[in-house]
Amino acid sequence: MRHSVEEIQLKNGAKGLLIDIPGASVMATRIEFRAGMLYAKNQDVYELPHVVEHLAFGANAKFRDEQAFEAEFTKNGAYHNAWTSDVSVCYETECADFEWDRIMELQKVSICEPRFNDDELKSEKANVKSELTGYMNDYYRLLWPRVQQAVGEPVLDLGQRRETIANIELKDIREHYRRTHTAKNMLFIIAGKIKGRRRKIIRALEEWPLKEGEKFEIPMADLHSSEAVSIRRKDASNITFGFSLVTPRYLEPKEGYALNCLNHILNGTTNSKIFGKARKRGLVYGMGSSLAVNANNSYWDFDGEVNEENAEDLFLLIQEEMMKALNGEVSDKDFEAAKLYALGRFQMGAQTVGQVADYYAENYFVNESIVRYDAVPNLIRDIDKGQMIELAREFAGSGIKGFATVSSVEKAVISSLETKLNF
Repeated sequence: MRHSVEEIQLKNGAKGLLIDIPGASVMATRIEFRAGMLYAKNQDVYELPHVVEHLAFGANAKFRDEQAFEAEFTKNGAYHNAWTSDVSVCYETECADFEWDRIMELQKVSICEPRFNDDELKSEKANVKSELTGYMNDYYRLLWPRVQQAVGEPVLDLGQRRETIANIELKDIREHYRRTHTAKNMLFIIAGKIKGRRRKIIRALEEWPLKEGEKFEIPMADLHSSEAVSIRRKDASNITFGFSLVTPRYLEPKEGYALNCLNHILNGTTNSKIFGKARKRGLVYGMGSSLAVNANNSYWDFDGEVNEENAEDLFLLIQEEMMKALNGEVSDKDFEAAKLYALGRFQMGAQTVGQVADYYAENYFVNESIVRYDAVPNLIRDIDKGQMIELAREFAGSGIKGFATVSSVEKAVISSLETKLNF
């Protein structure tokens, strides 16, 4: 979608992007605070930011409870959601253009004037516990926190997170909210029909009754490698695995597109070097690889599910194809095809107002960088195969690797599989 982007610094200290999309029939907002799990006052109440997020649409200065607020917010079809990560708590809305100002006012009330109370706290603690209990049956959600722990990140796994819920009291909710939900700690993205409304939007945001506060830095962890982590589940019928290669720095967007070209070559389709060959040989139904980037570290992640009898052959294949890539054995034909695929997928990725907002949020909420959408095609076209290979070598040679599985097999089997990942 055709659009223009302007970065705004508000008088109250908040920063954000106004994305003008001429003729848009939808307005989308993303409001982010560095208020996630890493900012809980201690790990005894680690799940505190998640509970604060759940309470965001509850009682506030104008509505007695969540049900009353929800009825008013959604009456014309508007949508809201929120999510919590290690770093962020983010509040999202999308609404019809004709009611953008009404929804912005309701968002202000919910974020700036909550009325936390014991009844809703009790309910949301139970809801968060139920949510995490459900995740315990998702083996990928179960293993990835263990991979993070294995490389030295100060996170808790699902079981540990669930145990901290009982420790959270109303005073903790209020303290965390007051400390983190401040103007200087807020970033925003507003996308839609901005022309003719710019001053009104800025004035409305500057009137949000938030304390000035401080901008939190993203904590740095001392990362390292660790031995394989085996999560035993008697009912697990196969081996669900995940491993991460980490480089301790932020990858620039062009570097990210370069490494994702290699992800496509290795695991992108049934014609790929690892997944495609494994699928053809009947070794695995599904597996993949991806890149995740934060302000301090970048993660090259691989995961999948494999039957025990096929596991060794699959991991030998992973090792073989990874070594070929690290040795530069990538054909020009495969590399150019991966770039064309990346270009096509990118051009398909901003067909709605919400997708445009999410595109800019991906980098802006990490380190406040702005990668203009219309600049990306040239970034992709300019990717050099040598750069792609050097990035892969950087990850493989960093000395930071984590590996975890969920299965019913003995730990010795898992440790043996890990030996096949020495790239």
